[in-house]
Amino acid sequence: MRINYLLYALGIVTKYVGIMLFVPILVAVYYKDFYSTVPFLSIGLISVIFGVLTKKIACKNCEISNLNDIKKSEALFIVAISWVIFGILAALPFLFYGINPVDALFESVSGITTTGATILTHYNYPKTMFFWRSFTQWLGGMGIIVLFVAVLPQFAVAGRQMFFAEAPGPVEEKLSPRIRNTASALWGIYLGLTILAAILLVMAGMPKFDAVCNAMSTLAAGGFSPNSQSTMGYNSNLITWIMTFFMFLAGANFLLQLRAIKQKNPFVLFKSEEFRVYTYVVLILSGLVAAALYLNDHYNLFDAVTAGFYQVISLTTSTGSASADFAQWSLSAKLLLFIAMFTGSCAGSAGGGIKMTRWILVFKSMKSEIFRILHPNAVVNIKVDNMIIQPEIIRQIIVFVFFYFFIFLLTALTVSLIEQNTVIGVSGAITTLGDSGPGFGPVIGPMGNFSSLHVSSKLIFTANMLVGRLELIPFLVLLERDFWNFKQN
Repeated sequence: MRINYLLYALGIVTKYVGIMLFVPILVAVYYKDFYSTVPFLSIGLISVIFGVLTKKIACKNCEISNLNDIKKSEALFIVAISWVIFGILAALPFLFYGINPVDALFESVSGITTTGATILTHYNYPKTMFFWRSFTQWLGGMGIIVLFVAVLPQFAVAGRQMFFAEAPGPVEEKLSPRIRNTASALWGIYLGLTILAAILLVMAGMPKFDAVCNAMSTLAAGGFSPNSQSTMGYNSNLITWIMTFFMFLAGANFLLQLRAIKQKNPFVLFKSEEFRVYTYVVLILSGLVAAALYLNDHYNLFDAVTAGFYQVISLTTSTGSASADFAQWSLSAKLLLFIAMFTGSCAGSAGGGIKMTRWILVFKSMKSEIFRILHPNAVVNIKVDNMIIQPEIIRQIIVFVFFYFFIFLLTALTVSLIEQNTVIGVSGAITTLGDSGPGFGPVIGPMGNFSSLHVSSKLIFTANMLVGRLELIPFLVLLERDFWNFKQN
């Protein structure tokens, strides 16, 4: 890997993350929260200056006008380190509000990875801080690299490598020849849906500031809310259903949604096998949870359906917000929600988890192997949307799923031993690796927080969130010794 290229790219990332830090200043001025201008102005300026200097150092002995010939290993490194830098810079403003460094990093990474797990024990903070929490989720939902590809000419060609490094999927999407056009279109639909969600939430009776913050978090499949009781705190079924609808869209493939909008035909969505499976899983799990709430938890039918759909979609899409304290639900309902944490959203969405396409291919692979046992000479092709999936892709997916569960079990065991609590260890491991938000139990459940955990547990969960957001691959590659082969040019 070429050090100059890496420094040049990271300089760009640091500079523009610094510029994003200026956005909350507008909120601070609007609400006359002048103290909050200090952290965002100072950290933003330092980030911009540091980014500019890093670029100058990178270009000191060579000419780098763009990153068009970037290698795959360099793209993976840049994406992984960019997210770490983003997490650190986003954490710094929290220090000005009396939050300690480890908790600030946890809250920041939970924001940018759209996890929604929090360390906040109270909500007596300025509106500017709550805006920053939701804004980091909104930026992280679509991805900062996708944003930079959309707006920065330096990433016009190199963006294709980094686009898939940031949001790797089992099957490469068919993008337009100009990756920048695709990235711009994705951010366009993302912004449009966010604005629409905010308008509808205001019309449903939510305060304007809360509507903006919740809209950003919902479309990002994030879950942060300025209300200490999340969606439950608004006590409105209409608000709950509006957020349910937009969470569902956040968990669907944005390129597929873009295609449906261009063709002015919503039924285009159902031509995708992944979207159909995603819809079926949501409907089945939501129906089962609603039945459990109706039969075991004494909910009336409408409230059972409302709570069932909201919470299943929230955890399936890894949003993690709550319309009820599901830690108090019956065991059958909680078990179904635990299953929802492992399903994941669609590839190319804002949601986290293993992703539906991977589960489809895993089960089709199992089915084909059983068929080969009965018919050894048969030639079996595995297809998704009538496209044959190559054996090497199937192998990569199986390895991905293996490592996913390996990391889950390793962190679950480690944190369980640290905390001496299996519920915290197991539910915390899957909710942070899957970027799902709250866990189970009174401590890290939907109405709890992660503040009381040991420092080691918080750091482990912070690493989990980053690894889960980038879907393991960039971070697993960093463990390979041959990867760390640097040269000057």
